[in-house]
Amino acid sequence: MRKTAALALGLVLALGTVSRGRATEFEIDQSHSNILFKVKHLGISTVMGKFDKFEGEFTFDEKNPKGDKVEVTIDATSVDTQNDRRDTHLKSADFFEVEKYPTAKFTAKKATELKDGKFRLSGDLTLHGVTKPVVLDVEYSGAVTDKMMGQRVAFTATTEINRQDFGVKWNKTLDNGGVVVSDKVKLELDIEGVVKKDGDDKKK
Repeated sequence: MRKTAALALGLVLALGTVSRGRATEFEIDQSHSNILFKVKHLGISTVMGKFDKFEGEFTFDEKNPKGDKVEVTIDATSVDTQNDRRDTHLKSADFFEVEKYPTAKFTAKKATELKDGKFRLSGDLTLHGVTKPVVLDVEYSGAVTDKMMGQRVAFTATTEINRQDFGVKWNKTLDNGGVVVSDKVKLELDIEGVVKKDGDDKKK
């Protein structure tokens, strides 16, 4: 059971309860999920932002997990740091260059079970037109089944990337030798997933 749960979580940035013996479709419940990022400013404080629009679906077959598919797409134009001027700068060619690269994408490849409900999820992240491998540390949060809300599972996933690896290079040097924006960016995904059922209202 633990191995099955690990695989189910590992095949997500969209989650749900596993249906045994056959492929099942799942999707992220955007209204109950968040994709956040944190980056150091001037080397002394942390700026937090999020993406307001994203979606993800996957299939899972317990008997053939290698054949499952996972894909999560983030709308880079929906970046939100609660500062309009900063958001406009982030959308520009200095950072995300959203006119040319309007979306970011994550595709999972492999889940590795550790212990105590924690897992590692390896995959490819495409950002600013560049694709690089990343590893997410995943912690299982629990599952619930409800007649109105459906079958749901939740987890938190974190990782750290270097934005320079994705060609996001803008910066300015300070008088003390530091920089305005750190190259290291922490990502956190708080995801609630639901088994996909066409025609159902899953976002109440």
